[in-house]
Amino acid sequence: MKHKDGKPVFHPDKKSRAVPMAIMFVVLCGFSFYLGGIYCTEKDKIGAKDVAKVVSSSKESSTAPLQIKPTAFPECSSDYQDYTPCTDPKRWKKYGNHRLTFMERHCPPVFERKQCLIPPPDGYKPPIKWPKSRDQCWYRNVPYDWINKQKSNQNWLRKEGDKFLFPGGGTMFPRGVGAYVDLMQDLIPEMKDGTIRTAIDTGCGVASWGGDLLDRGILTVSLAPRDNHEAQVQFALERGIPAILGIISTQRLPFPSNAFDMAHCSRCLIPWTEFGGIYLLEVHRILRPGGFWVLSGPPVNYENRWRGWNTTVEEQKSDYDKLQELLTSMCFKLYDKKDDIAVWQKASDNSCYSKKLANTDAYPPKCDDSLEPDSAWYTPLRPCVVVPSPKIKKSVMESIPKWPERLHVTPERISDIPGGSASVFKHDDSKWKIRAKHYKKLLPALGSDKIRNIMDMNTVYGGFAAAVIDDPLWVMNVVSSYAANTLPVVF
Repeated sequence: MKHKDGKPVFHPDKKSRAVPMAIMFVVLCGFSFYLGGIYCTEKDKIGAKDVAKVVSSSKESSTAPLQIKPTAFPECSSDYQDYTPCTDPKRWKKYGNHRLTFMERHCPPVFERKQCLIPPPDGYKPPIKWPKSRDQCWYRNVPYDWINKQKSNQNWLRKEGDKFLFPGGGTMFPRGVGAYVDLMQDLIPEMKDGTIRTAIDTGCGVASWGGDLLDRGILTVSLAPRDNHEAQVQFALERGIPAILGIISTQRLPFPSNAFDMAHCSRCLIPWTEFGGIYLLEVHRILRPGGFWVLSGPPVNYENRWRGWNTTVEEQKSDYDKLQELLTSMCFKLYDKKDDIAVWQKASDNSCYSKKLANTDAYPPKCDDSLEPDSAWYTPLRPCVVVPSPKIKKSVMESIPKWPERLHVTPERISDIPGGSASVFKHDDSKWKIRAKHYKKLLPALGSDKIRNIMDMNTVYGGFAAAVIDDPLWVMNVVSSYAANTLPVVF
């Protein structure tokens, strides 16, 4: 070929050009691998150093003590050793006397709340361990003399040296609570075979009845207010017996409907037939269908007891007849009676209510649907009957599994809980068995005789309490009023 100026030009062929290009390609690839090797090696070294730093720092943080900034609170004066903010006798004058409203729960406003630590009584000692604590406690831990002077003749308690002793007596059982409960079991055989597990004692004294039932497989909530008996509930807790401050007055008790298998009143001085029977209607609400109400004291056995009650036999007979009529109107039937003890049983189905409440003029009337049966936090009492839901069939006394099988059987009322189901309940049960074992590793005293009273401040289905059921302790299950009300499942 010729160039444009006519001079000959030499053009190499394609093969001759491919050789140097291939050599150049190999050289460039080799150089890039070399640079990449150097870079990656340095990167790995840097990364390894960073990882080592992270691992080292995590090990150091896991072994180093937790740093918490301390906050100091002053100690309250000794006048506050019995301070219960929402049931404070110093604030009673602010509330009315009608139906003893002043003894109900009235929490102080924010500006009156104390920001100090409640001191123990002078001379306080670690509580006597269970089960000895059921029969004795240190006097200095609960230094209340009035109740000792007033009730020592009834064997409620007796001071000996530096201790209070609890002989197991009561107003209606001065010879001892054991013989009293034995008679009760003869009247109610369901107390012996695991049918009855939960009970409430209204006006509990020093909780000797609930303490005796613990050995019989029945768990009792002992209920009493702050009154002239001073610290009935404090005695119960010091003894290691479940108890809470409370009174049936104008508000519902903090329990769901159909919760207890049995309710008990031993001369608890509650005027059952007054105010339209509104107190008895509350007992009816919290008793499960087929549950038992036990009464000892006036007007039971009035034929033999009226002389000691500063009354007449006619007055006591009239009171008993009124009580029986009221109970019948609520679908209770007299189950059995002997000596000073009478037992009534709540209807197991709704046939009785259908007949009685078909009459629009019947008293007490049926509660309307706007009143939630399980609502119990600052819910006013109403003079009406809470009729059990027809959906509750397996929760009646005759159908509920017996204790201890009942502990792990899914309650039918879980279907009323948002998101509740049998699988969720079983998962919660299993989860808490694992958690309780872990808790005991962190706190070896848990499960020993060093810890008796526990509050689960945010329970759901009572899984923690179920997991420690064989330990020498009891758990108070608390559900937030802002959360789903799962207490029906717990009970």
